[in-house]
Amino acid sequence: MIMWLGFILAGYSVVGNDSIQTLGTFLSSNENRPWYVLWFFAGSILTITMVYGWYNYGGDVSYDRLAKYPLPDPFAWYYILPPLVLMALTRTGIPVSTSFLILTFFSEKNMMDMIEKSVLGYIVAFGASIVVYILIASTIEKRFIESESTPEERRIWMPLLLLSTGFLWSQWLIQDFANIFVYLPRSLSGANLAVSLSILLLLLGYIFYSKGGSIQNIVKSKTNTVDIRSATIVNAVYGLVLYYFKELNNVPMSTTWVFIGLLAGREIAIRIRLEKKISKTIARMVLSDLGKVFFGLVVSILLVFIIKFLAK
Repeated sequence: MIMWLGFILAGYSVVGNDSIQTLGTFLSSNENRPWYVLWFFAGSILTITMVYGWYNYGGDVSYDRLAKYPLPDPFAWYYILPPLVLMALTRTGIPVSTSFLILTFFSEKNMMDMIEKSVLGYIVAFGASIVVYILIASTIEKRFIESESTPEERRIWMPLLLLSTGFLWSQWLIQDFANIFVYLPRSLSGANLAVSLSILLLLLGYIFYSKGGSIQNIVKSKTNTVDIRSATIVNAVYGLVLYYFKELNNVPMSTTWVFIGLLAGREIAIRIRLEKKISKTIARMVLSDLGKVFFGLVVSILLVFIIKFLAK
């Protein structure tokens, strides 16, 4: 019972906090479409990714990312505290890393590996987005900013957006399934697979119905993320970065750091190419977002040890 309660709380926390980093541009650029149409698309990708991992990894939907995180025995009540804390922090709009808060609670000895990979993720995403947008900002992206997409362009770009979003969403799920399924046995039965999948689809539906919640504001504050063409490029770059780290090793990482690094690099590159400078406002925005993820890291680590101390 505690395991399933922990799974539901973790699922709500992770989907509510982290999934918007992946689906945020998709939501922003499709605000006029019914929420259930967008949910059906994202839910289909989730189902395929989850069933594929379950089938190919002997029932382990985390794609072997929980190999160093054994299921606690006994499973004490206080293991449900991290997702409860995460739910509270999510309401503030702070992009706290679920990987650090939840997985570190299960095994703090693997914390440094996660931090190193997450910091590297920020650096790689930051650098990759700067290179890409330095190349396209003054031509392609400038055109996107200055003119709205025509109906003809939308017919071309919508399939591309669906492809890039589907690719990105699947890569994110492969990384973040570990944060949710850490509460369940490492090898799921067919019945447990069906039950857990149904729960996640319901939670995902709620997120789409509520249009992303407070974390979505980080996406909307960035330049032209509501444009279907810009959203396609953002998703493609983000997906490729996550794919690289998926292939690198099976150490869990914070996708939050990759997401923030990507948006920061994009914003800086666009301003350099279009305004020939980095304004104080943009510098504050980038530093503010970076400060939030560092704050989230510190809070996550402190909470892990505080909760463990109080539980004992």
